[in-house]
Amino acid sequence: MSRNSLNGVDAAAVAVAPRAPLNVARRPDPVTEPPVVRWMLTGIALLFLALFLVVPLVAVFYQALSKGIGFYLESLADPDALSAIKLTVITAAIAVPLNLVFGLAASWCIAKFDFRGKALLTTLIDLPFSVSPVISGLIYVLMFGAQGWFGPWLQEHDVQIIFAVPGIVLATIFVTFPFVARELIPLMQAQGNDEEEAAHVLGASGWQIFRRVTLPNVKWGLLYGVILCNARAMGEFGAVSVVSGHIRGQTDTMPLHVEILYNEYNFSAAFAVASVLALLALVTLGLKLLAERHMSAELSAARDVPAYAGPVTLASASQSAPQSASQFASQSVNATHVSAQHPLKQGEL
Repeated sequence: MSRNSLNGVDAAAVAVAPRAPLNVARRPDPVTEPPVVRWMLTGIALLFLALFLVVPLVAVFYQALSKGIGFYLESLADPDALSAIKLTVITAAIAVPLNLVFGLAASWCIAKFDFRGKALLTTLIDLPFSVSPVISGLIYVLMFGAQGWFGPWLQEHDVQIIFAVPGIVLATIFVTFPFVARELIPLMQAQGNDEEEAAHVLGASGWQIFRRVTLPNVKWGLLYGVILCNARAMGEFGAVSVVSGHIRGQTDTMPLHVEILYNEYNFSAAFAVASVLALLALVTLGLKLLAERHMSAELSAARDVPAYAGPVTLASASQSAPQSASQFASQSVNATHVSAQHPLKQGEL
C-alpha cells in the first residue's frame, strides 16, 4: 500500500470530499417578531388608514359628484365659491413666501451660528404649535380690533385689518411660520459647517457661500417645508374664522365657505368645494413624498462624507503609508467625487 492511500482510499479524494452539514439549531432573533404578530400589526395599521383616511376621502368625492358633473362644475363656478378660492390663493401667495424668507434666515442663523438667545428663538418658532389657532386669531382681534390696542389709531387713518384681507394674511402667517424653519434646522445641523468653511477659505463672500453652498444643499428640505406651509395656509380654519368676520363673497376662504354651505344644508356644493381642498391634499402628499426621498438622500450623503481632519503631517503620512493599491485607488475616486460635487472650486470666485 502506498503512502498516498489510506485504507484503500485515495488521500486526494478524502481531501476534496464534502463535509456533512452540521445540524446546529438556530436561535430565534429576539428583534424579529413572529409572522403572526407582523401580519396582525400590518392589518391593524391598514384598517386604521382605511377607516380614517381612505373612506372619508372617497366620501368627499362621492358626495361632491352625487348630483352629476354639471352640478359639481356649477358649484365651483358660483361667484361666492370663486371669491373664496381667489382669497385662499392670495392668502397663500402672500404668507408662504414670507414664511420661506423667515424660515430660511432663522434656520441658517440657528444651525450655523452660536449666539445668546438661540434657545429662546428656537422656542418662539415652536410657539404656534403649542397655541390654539383660535387663540392666535383672538390675539390679533385684541391688537387690531376696534376696541384693541391699535384700533383707535387704525380707525383714524382708515386702515382696516380685522374682518379684512390683512387680518386673514396675518393670522395665516402666524400659524404657518414654523414649518419651513423646522424642516431646515435639523437638515443644516446634520450637514455641518465644513463646506461653508472651505468656501470661506477659497475667498467666497457671505452671499456667495449662502447662494452657492448652503442653498443648494437644502433645496429639497426647503421645498418640503414650503409644501407643508402651503397646505396649512390653504386649509387653515380656526384663526382665519376669528379674524375674517364671515363676510360672504369678501372674507370667506375655502374652508369657511365649506362651513357656510354645509350649515345651509347645501351638502353637494359644500363637498364640491371640499373636493378642491382634497385634491390639494393629494398633490401635496405626492410632492411631500418626492421631497422626503431627495432630502433623506441628501442627509445620507452628508453623513457619509468625512469631515476635514487638518493638513497631513509627516507622522500621519508615515502611519498611513502601508496601504494597498486598491485602497489608494478607492480614496482617490472618493476624493474626486467629493470635489466634483462641491459647488465652489478654486478659480470660480
